[in-house]
Amino acid sequence: MLKLQRLSTTDNDFWSQLDHLLAWQTVSDETETVRDILQNVRRNGDAALLEYTRQFDRRKIENIQEVVVSKVRLQQALSDLDNTQRQALEVAAERIRAYHEHQKQDSWQYTEADGTLLGQQVMPLDKVGLYVPGGKAAYPSSVLMNALPAKVAGVGEIIMVVPAPDDVLNDIVLAAAAIAGVDKVLTLGGAQAIAALAYGTATVPRVDKIVGPGNIYVATAKSMVFGAVGIDMIAGPSEILVICDGLTDPDWIAMDLFSQAEHDEEARAILISPDLAFLEKVQDSINRLIVQMPRADIIRTSLTHRGALIKVKDLNDAIEVSNFIAPEHLELSIEAPQAYLSKIRHAGAIFMGRYTAEALGDYCAGPNHVLPTSRTARFSSPLGVYDFQKRSSLIMCSKEGAHTLGETASFIAHGEGLTAHARSAEYRSCPK
Repeated sequence: MLKLQRLSTTDNDFWSQLDHLLAWQTVSDETETVRDILQNVRRNGDAALLEYTRQFDRRKIENIQEVVVSKVRLQQALSDLDNTQRQALEVAAERIRAYHEHQKQDSWQYTEADGTLLGQQVMPLDKVGLYVPGGKAAYPSSVLMNALPAKVAGVGEIIMVVPAPDDVLNDIVLAAAAIAGVDKVLTLGGAQAIAALAYGTATVPRVDKIVGPGNIYVATAKSMVFGAVGIDMIAGPSEILVICDGLTDPDWIAMDLFSQAEHDEEARAILISPDLAFLEKVQDSINRLIVQMPRADIIRTSLTHRGALIKVKDLNDAIEVSNFIAPEHLELSIEAPQAYLSKIRHAGAIFMGRYTAEALGDYCAGPNHVLPTSRTARFSSPLGVYDFQKRSSLIMCSKEGAHTLGETASFIAHGEGLTAHARSAEYRSCPK
């Protein structure tokens, strides 16, 4: 019988227990392997990609051009979808696009009384790389969530890489790429695909930023190429934290916990409630419902090693714990959740009310499902249009403004011992 770890905020060592539960190794043990792959691709380009694709994806390809997916193939994949699947993807895409339209930032400027102009110019990135996990798994939602904000931002070109181990490639992923307007798709995966996007090869364009989830090798590669390119984040295992007052159907809560636990054995699912009897009911629901789950073994491992049921004094106590955890997904399955919203300081996405399942956010609610994990919601935000735009400051001094600002700049520069800075400002402040 599956039994989740039990914690209580009244325990003397509660916070140390919680800290231990939240610990996760974010660095790969294969750092040297990843570094070698990056260096090889950087030096040898397509030849290295061909070698790694044969080795790691077990593909018998003779030419690197075989990894390029034609626009005809993408459209064919879309045409071959049954109407129900296609409609679901299109509805999700439209909702995601509409939500992200609200995030688009525009350039702005203002003019001071002396005629000096200040402002900010907002421009889209030129090229973005999108990594999508592949093989037997199919993640069309990942394509939509990463590509559509980039499209809304006005990114010039989106290059998608998706591995096809043993030549297995899911058409629904290609269909999603067609719906999202991805410009180029290549069947490449692993650290080698990240290297190709970061450094460029004859076949793979060099991009300005890489987004999208992947395994620990992909995550390690992204961390290593950061600086040569931008990255979205280093994502850890999926997480869900549910705060419930004890009045929601326990089966609903159990299935919400399953929804993230089924991702992988390292996923984390936690329930917090002030109602001890309710925690017991959810435990019973878990044991009764898990036998129905195709991924029961994964769920069982995840919940056993990374899951927990936490007893708190009240909802305010629950929110204090939640803010410490800073979860990727937070469900407020309580009465009047908006009354507590201002107290939530750290969460990737907040799902409010008893009828709002986290799974809706994964696919079609509209907000992005690429969210900060491993407590990084303390300082990070969901992926959005703003991640695909960059900003340039605008400064244009009038003659009067150059004099006024020049005096101020000169005083500070002399204080820092930077004479050339001071004189550069003084020349325009006191023209000959």
